[in-house]
Amino acid sequence: MNIQGNEARCTSCHAGYGWKDDTFDFSSERNIDCLVCHDQTGTYEKFPTGAGHPVSEPKKFMGKTYKPPDWNKVAQSVGRPTRDNCGTCHFYGGGGDGVKHGDLDSSLLSPDEQLDVHMDAEGPDFTCIRCHTTKAHKIAGRCYKKPAAKELKSLIEDDLIERITCVSCHTDKPHKPGDKANDHTDKVACQSCHIPAYARQLPTKMWWDWSEAGRMKDGKPYAEHGPFGKHSYHTKKGEFVWAKNVVPEYFWFNGGLEYTLLTDKIDPEKPVKLNRVMGSRDDSRSRIYPFKVHKGKQPYDSKRNTMAALHLFSPKEETAYWGSYDWQKAITAGMEYVGLEYGGEFGFVETVYHFPITHMVAPKENRISCEECHNREGRLANLAGFYMPGRDHHEGLDMVGWIGVVLSLIAVILHGVFRKIAGKKTQR
Repeated sequence: MNIQGNEARCTSCHAGYGWKDDTFDFSSERNIDCLVCHDQTGTYEKFPTGAGHPVSEPKKFMGKTYKPPDWNKVAQSVGRPTRDNCGTCHFYGGGGDGVKHGDLDSSLLSPDEQLDVHMDAEGPDFTCIRCHTTKAHKIAGRCYKKPAAKELKSLIEDDLIERITCVSCHTDKPHKPGDKANDHTDKVACQSCHIPAYARQLPTKMWWDWSEAGRMKDGKPYAEHGPFGKHSYHTKKGEFVWAKNVVPEYFWFNGGLEYTLLTDKIDPEKPVKLNRVMGSRDDSRSRIYPFKVHKGKQPYDSKRNTMAALHLFSPKEETAYWGSYDWQKAITAGMEYVGLEYGGEFGFVETVYHFPITHMVAPKENRISCEECHNREGRLANLAGFYMPGRDHHEGLDMVGWIGVVLSLIAVILHGVFRKIAGKKTQR
């Protein structure tokens, strides 16, 4: 699903003033919304369909009344971003609380130690910017631009570095000397052991089927609620499945993600990976890393075998899907907007999207046990390409091992017998 053609709705989170179409000037500093990150009154709000602008007079949307900011009060409150500033967008990305990431939702506004040891409100109480530091407003991250483990520095060396992995603060030997876990850090990310599950307090969306969107009741859009009080169906967006306490899936990850573009050919007979996790067992920068794998169904151009751009939102245009509930019109308009050819026919294809899991670090006593990975049905059962004790078996190696056990047992018995015989001779 794309922002192009839907800017006026999407830019309530994608920061900027007046980003309503493809004429937006990214070079103008006047278009930067500083207050969304720096307001400390908690009263500054963008109007959801206002292209990034707050309202100038009270206005209702989805049953809520949005009021104009008290500009003097807001401007005088500016400070360093808090979790509330960051969470306003990142906790609610994708259209709701916990929809996208699984490890980012409103439960992190004031978490306890059991939910996140770093952000524990009664403990370290880290804000987002404690790790996501900035240089000239360039915010440190973990992926997209640079591999995760390309450059590692400690907090002591420089407090303004792009601190993007756990070892930047905890070093690559974070456990007590002699602890076997220290031998894992060259291949296993800290998150893999210390985040046993995500969405531990609030649910996250795991399945989103757009092919079911558009159903009506009595000629009108409707919604149904399922488990956890979340929508299981909505006319605008289709069917959903939510889950809590989800065990991550694991991949070799070097910090890079590769994306499927609208111009890329797809195989509609297989789930389309909208992003692909980069890394491998042979890549020294890769670690075994936990992910949320979000699945769903989305429209695609069935003539050209490419994903389709959609025109979803517009209060006035009939070509917007949320106005007409006509997929053909929405896809035709969406593809025209991005300047790509449309084959004229569409279908729905299953899609997969990978979200790295790095928040909601549990207390050390709740880390996963060795046995949860080192067995045939363990967490890493589907991660192939290497030998792991307890999970993998090789007849030759097993035979050598058992021979070693038997020889050791024989040696111990013989040693005991000889000592006993020698002891009797000494007594004489």
